[in-house]
Amino acid sequence: MANPEKAAAVAELKELFNASNAAVLTEYRGLSVGQLQQLRRSVRENANYAVVKNTLTEIAAKEVGIESFEGQMSGPSAIAFVHGDAVDVAKALRDFAKDNPQLIVKGGYMDGKPLTEDEVKKLADLESREVLLGKLAGAFIGAQTKAAATFQAPISKMVRTVEALRAKQEDAA
Repeated sequence: MANPEKAAAVAELKELFNASNAAVLTEYRGLSVGQLQQLRRSVRENANYAVVKNTLTEIAAKEVGIESFEGQMSGPSAIAFVHGDAVDVAKALRDFAKDNPQLIVKGGYMDGKPLTEDEVKKLADLESREVLLGKLAGAFIGAQTKAAATFQAPISKMVRTVEALRAKQEDAA
């Protein structure tokens, strides 16, 4: 019979996995409690950063169908369960790791697909969703402006021609 406390911990981890659209596995060996609190604050808007027990996390991940953490759960582990923008979380982890090299990003998953450490770094290099949407909107507006100018050009050319003809006739009279 399984220990009820461990069963409850596995159930809680399963809930966190199911509620998140991505997760990033880290090793925090050597970080102080203050540093961990600082890290939690930096990702709080888009993720829950939780210290986890390796064996229980592997069990919970398998039960929800996540294979990406298999074999990576060693040492003091913590997971950022992403419920917002995964790019912002990856950037926050990258920026924190620059100042605190003890934080090691091991990998993760996003939308059910495993992510390697390098893929998490590439994710951090992406621009945020808002910036990408802004660029897309700017591209649409630019295309519409060009189309409007193209459609307006023959009309304005005709108006200039009629005005020149009228001016010529006034000069001749």
